[in-house]
Amino acid sequence: MAASYTPASAGLRVRAAQGDVRRPIASALPLDTSHVSKIDNSHERCAALGLSRIERLDFSPLGRSDLTVARERNQRLYAHAAPVMEMLFEQIVNSDSMVVLCDATGTIIHSIGDHDFLTRASKVALQPGVNWSEQSKGTNAVGTALIEESPTLVHADEHYMHANHFLTCSAAPILDPRGNILGVLDVSGDQRTYHQHTMGLVKMSARMIENHWLTDDYRNVMRLHFHSRVEFIGTLMEGILAVSQDGKLVGANRGALEQLGLSGAALRMHSLPSLFGTSVPALVDRFRSPLAQPLPVELSNGRQFHVYARFNWPVWHGMESAASVSDVTPVSETPTTAASAAFATGQGTATHHAAGPARAAAGAERAGLTSLTTGDAQVGSLVDKIRRVINRDIPILILGETGTGKELLARAIHQDSERARQSFVAVNCASIPETLIEAELFGYEEGAFTGARRKGAVGKIVQANGGTLFLDEIGDMPLTLQAHLLRVLQERQVTPLGSAKAVSVDVMLVCATHRNLREMIEQKTFREDLYYRLNGLAVRLPPLRERSDLMVLVERILERENPDRRLRLSPDVLRLFQGYHWPGNVRQLFNVLRTASVMAAGEASITRDHLSDDFIEDARQCAALRPATAPMPAESESPARAATAEAPAVAPAFPPVDADTSVGRSLEDIELQSIQRAVEAAGGNISVAAKQLGISRNTIYRKLRWKTPR
Repeated sequence: MAASYTPASAGLRVRAAQGDVRRPIASALPLDTSHVSKIDNSHERCAALGLSRIERLDFSPLGRSDLTVARERNQRLYAHAAPVMEMLFEQIVNSDSMVVLCDATGTIIHSIGDHDFLTRASKVALQPGVNWSEQSKGTNAVGTALIEESPTLVHADEHYMHANHFLTCSAAPILDPRGNILGVLDVSGDQRTYHQHTMGLVKMSARMIENHWLTDDYRNVMRLHFHSRVEFIGTLMEGILAVSQDGKLVGANRGALEQLGLSGAALRMHSLPSLFGTSVPALVDRFRSPLAQPLPVELSNGRQFHVYARFNWPVWHGMESAASVSDVTPVSETPTTAASAAFATGQGTATHHAAGPARAAAGAERAGLTSLTTGDAQVGSLVDKIRRVINRDIPILILGETGTGKELLARAIHQDSERARQSFVAVNCASIPETLIEAELFGYEEGAFTGARRKGAVGKIVQANGGTLFLDEIGDMPLTLQAHLLRVLQERQVTPLGSAKAVSVDVMLVCATHRNLREMIEQKTFREDLYYRLNGLAVRLPPLRERSDLMVLVERILERENPDRRLRLSPDVLRLFQGYHWPGNVRQLFNVLRTASVMAAGEASITRDHLSDDFIEDARQCAALRPATAPMPAESESPARAATAEAPAVAPAFPPVDADTSVGRSLEDIELQSIQRAVEAAGGNISVAAKQLGISRNTIYRKLRWKTPR
């Protein structure tokens, strides 16, 4: 909508539709030519239908049985929309308004709102079971949005029927991945409470429902997440395309169509190569690791985008000779070496996921705690501590900087436990929007909304019943939700949103954080009682700069990335690695080695020519600050093994993150200073620093905003 407003003294707007009909324009509404045209066209349609502006008292709602049938017919729409409606209502509560869900015919199948306003709305039949298409109710946001197939605002006297003039309504159609209308989401309220941001909230909520639907529709299909700005990938602004194994574009969300400027039909005429100039095997190969960075692509018209691919392991495994890894991570990798190399990445999945019994039983060998011991005394001691408490119903809290491998350790704990054949459910508390995390964790009960006793969605805690629940970045959990989680852990029962019935659960709890929870307790941002409930055994994963097994990790990563050939580090590169501070920890090590392995194709060793310029520059600065260099192995000896035997522990590059000076300091301080050093070394270039650290630009921005150095 435009930002200009029509004053109340503007008088009457004249509309001709089978005679001269005059109606006052709402003084509080933004004046927009397209909006005025949309309302006028709707009024013309209503007049042509012979609708009366004075509504009869017979609202003709559906009978109870017919309403039940309508709800059952739209069960999937309701299941995706109900939790989003709850979150939306939280944003507008106590504003004399309600949230309405209609099916594709305009029939209301669900509504929630302020009690007093629901009573007023029922007097004009704005309630479940009533059809609000234009043919039935004249011009209104729901009915007009269905005809226009676009978000629609109808305010006050813009409603065709006089009885509805007290309303202001903002509605957005909900589309499936092929562009078909599934229903309409609407916020209706007293016209005196109109706010221009309401439509924005409705459109965002409708888009959220659409994205959930697309993900559910195409679980076994590659999904491309893209945007012209890389930082918008993973947000509601991103475009999402569903791609079949033969490269056909089989589905898209609204964001994709808007960014590409294509209709759903026009998009389906394209294939992955014709649109983005790449192929399915190329994407599988690039994104076989969750550490891969978005791929820059260019359309034929010159427009540029950044693309990130996600795909289901069981379905896409084997598309390339390399293993495909994405948003569904296999529970176990058959060779123990591969499991250890995975631990070296320090990378957990970006989204929550569950590994059920069937997949857990698929691997002949399991990647447990033994596979994670690589000769470092600190890691060995940590593993010994965990073995003593495993299967004893003692929660485990994993502390460590970003990139140290907290989720891989949690998976290893699960594999060595008596629960290994049950689900491992991981939830990243920092990656799920605050308004959704409660529904994701606890689920919601449809019966509480509709009177039926069918569940709308099962929460992650219930999904982990009998298995392991891993709460990553627990320090980022909203404070209000912490009390709910504490109650669940104490009572071992989960009450889904909107339900009065508790569900018993039995889970092994493993949590992880890079934050200092004790500091957060002092700052009143983390509950002390929850901390002591989670902290049965706290273990700290050491950063790479404090570990003595750097070269063992190097060997294992190289073996994993190059199974058909033996690749070594040149003496020069070995010196760089030994003198480097590794602010991104083992995740950064994996990134550097994987890129170098690709660059060194067909060669026997990795040299400086195979490393990125920013890494070399940062490593040079480290070497300049390091007091002494490590002795070099003989040419005939394996550089990795010689370094393990002869080289001293890796010296830190910067005094602020030295192992001695970091004693008693928080993990956040150490991590923050590492990030600041990397940004300084990159001359303030956040993109270069992010690549160097092996983390996203958003992570750097967030952490630099979150806390300043002391």
